[in-house]
This record gives sequence, structure tokens and C-alpha cells, in this order.
Amino acid sequence: MERYDAIVLGAGGGVGSAALWHLAQRGVQVLGLDRFEPPHDRGSSHGQTRIIRQAYFEHPDYTPLLLESYRLWEELETLVGRQLYHEVGLLQVGPADGVVVPGVLRAAREHCLEIEQLDAAEIHQRWPGLAVPTELVGVFERRAGYLLVEQCVMAHLEAAQRAGAELRCPVEVRSWSPGELIRVETSAGAFATERLIVAAGAWAGPLLADLGVPLEVRRKSLFWYAVQGQHYEAAQGFPGFLFELPDGVFYGFPQIDNRGIKVGEHTGGLPVADPLLLDRSLHREEQRQVETFLGRHFPAASAKNTDHAVCMYTMSPDEHFVVDRHPSCPGISFAAGLSGHGFKFTSVLGQALADLSLEGKTDLPAEFLSLGRLQG
Repeated sequence: MERYDAIVLGAGGGVGSAALWHLAQRGVQVLGLDRFEPPHDRGSSHGQTRIIRQAYFEHPDYTPLLLESYRLWEELETLVGRQLYHEVGLLQVGPADGVVVPGVLRAAREHCLEIEQLDAAEIHQRWPGLAVPTELVGVFERRAGYLLVEQCVMAHLEAAQRAGAELRCPVEVRSWSPGELIRVETSAGAFATERLIVAAGAWAGPLLADLGVPLEVRRKSLFWYAVQGQHYEAAQGFPGFLFELPDGVFYGFPQIDNRGIKVGEHTGGLPVADPLLLDRSLHREEQRQVETFLGRHFPAASAKNTDHAVCMYTMSPDEHFVVDRHPSCPGISFAAGLSGHGFKFTSVLGQALADLSLEGKTDLPAEFLSLGRLQG
């Protein structure tokens, strides 16, 4: 049985690839395992782009982690010699007494972040391609933009392997069992390790079932639409966007290639019983909801759907991440339940998992994400 200092499960995804890099650069003999050959579209780390922002409406406690994440993305870009983060800004729109706008302003106040407040007329004046009802307001964050998601995963893996990490894919992980060494049973045989990191995304539930924390997997669709003129081009200054509306929260990205703008609904999503059997077909009702949003707020976008993809959210009970060590097997560290807003954090979560694995603790301000809040 082969033995390693550490093993990372889910190394072909966002958090797992980052953890593999952080361990390898510290000189750890580490093995990364993934069921699919990266970059793959079988989890949550695909679909071209992910939003990254600092004024975090979900809770201001995330912001210090984001500031470290920005630093780590820049470090990774320097290491691999290519751009991963594109700072195009982010416009978030919603009711003044809703969840998003007040949450952004709260995080900005607490962490002294630069945020610009705009009314509907000011939004249309700056971005003529947008139609915003007068009862809604906006907040614009200049230090925001998008990450190229598949390229981020591959950059972490490239950096990890340069530092000595071993990656084996495709390998199905079937189980783990504690003991003097942790034994990991896979389709490629058994491996032994003192330290195991579980970053398995939609597959985390069965691997962490003994924690008693329900993790619900949801199906999420992404759509691309052709646009007319240059209203929505990133190169012309159009930002990422997020709208809190009575019929849902919708988000998207400016045009960066010939597919046009990318749009999705953050809320909702059908439950997924088995990630291996994920329905990847285009659902007309989901498409109708997105096209209704576009018709109301993006008048220069066409109804021509140029591309479609499906990914998964893995939801925790309170929709916040769960990052900790296993209470009955301290050699196991994990990140689970990223709840559809985790990719921007993957660089720093990889660091936190490496800390927990090697030192039993982390100096990062991540205590609010620990397991105890869900078990107490």
C-alpha cells in the first residue's frame, strides 16, 4: 500500500487543487485524487467565469478572507505567468431595504471598502444597455471582477506539480477509514496517509456522512446570449452584475467572447440525488426565467441562446461554508457546503486546509465557518 504525507480528495476542483498547491509548496509529499480528468465539467468548478468581490453581502466576516484570497490569486498569476483575475467591476442592484445592497454597504463600512451608490437613472447613464426600475438602487464595487475558473484550477495544479505534488486522475474514491494511518480505498487501490483533506464538492456528503451535517446538492444552469452592439462588452467597460428581484437573484458577466453575455439564476435549483446522474439538458422553464430577466433589464441583449452549461451547488444548512477538522479523526480536514458562492475563496480555503492539516489550526479568520456552529 502506497503511503503519502497527505492526500487530497477532489484535487481536480477549486478547493482541492488549491490545497494541493499549498501543501506541496510547504514540502509535503502529497497525492491528489479526482474522479475525473481536470479541467472537467462534472462538479462546481467550470463554466468559464466566477465573480469575485470584497464587499460581501452574505456576511462581512468573509471580507478578511477575501482580501487574503486576492493576494493569493495575484501570487498564483505571477507563478504561472498568466492572468486569472480580470477587474471589470461589479454592479449589484436591488431594493434599498433588501438583502444585497444593505449587505454590501455593511461590509464596506466595516472594512473601509470603496463602494459607489447609484440610483436607477445614474445606472442607466453610466451603462445605457441596462434598464433598472426607479424603485431599485445600485452599488458599484470597482475592486471586483471575474476569475477564469478552469484556468484557475489548472494553474493551481500546475503550480502544485511543479512543487512536487503527485496527481492521479481519473480515480474513484470509495471510502476512508481511520487508524494509526488513514486508509483511503479507491479504484486504483488503497493508499495510506497521516493527513487527509476532503474537498469533494458534490461528493462530500457521503464521504463526510458521519458528521451529521446535511449537504443538499442542487442543479444550476448557465446561459450565454448574443448581444447587439457594444453595450455589454467587458472591453467597453461593462461590469459583472447581480440583481436581487422579487422573482429571484440573477447574476452574470459581460461579453468576453463571441458567445455574448453569461447569465444565471443564483436562487432556486432542482435537488440532485446522484451527481453522477446529473441532468445536463436544457430546461425550458429555467431558460424562460433567465430570458424574462434579460428582457426586462438588458434591452440590447438578443433572445439568441448561444450556449448552455450545468453545474452544481452543494448547500450547507445555513448556506455558509463548513471548514474544519474532523472531530473524531483530527487527521482529516475538510471544506464542504460552499453553497454556490465559494469559488472566489478557493485559494484561501486551500491555505486554511493546509494549515489545519499540518498544524491543527489556522491563523486565518475562518473560525466562523467551523463545524461547531451546526452541531451545537
